[in-house]
Amino acid sequence: MRSTGDTLLLWAPRWLGIAVCLFLALFALDAVGAREFLFHLGPMVLLLAIVLVSWRQPWLGGAVFTVLALVYGYSARHRLDWVLTVSGPLLLVGVLFLWSWSRQRRVGQAAA
Repeated sequence: MRSTGDTLLLWAPRWLGIAVCLFLALFALDAVGAREFLFHLGPMVLLLAIVLVSWRQPWLGGAVFTVLALVYGYSARHRLDWVLTVSGPLLLVGVLFLWSWSRQRRVGQAAA
């Protein structure tokens, strides 16, 4: 039987991943035309696909979100506010996915 903490740890990265996607979609609202709007939605669509794949493979979501956070953090290192605003949530979701995955593995091994 799962505890409340296990259930929260299972669902938190998934819902927060969707929230990060919606947050990044807000940046598309400054687009002038339809083409630019669709171009700005690209990162959101990519992250949403990663969240959907991570639903069954949380280690993959943890790895991809963490790498994306580090890559964006490095590329925008001259703007600390951008790094914290974009990389912070990405890193949080990545760490939560990895923590959820490691917890599932430990619980699964203890049950076996």
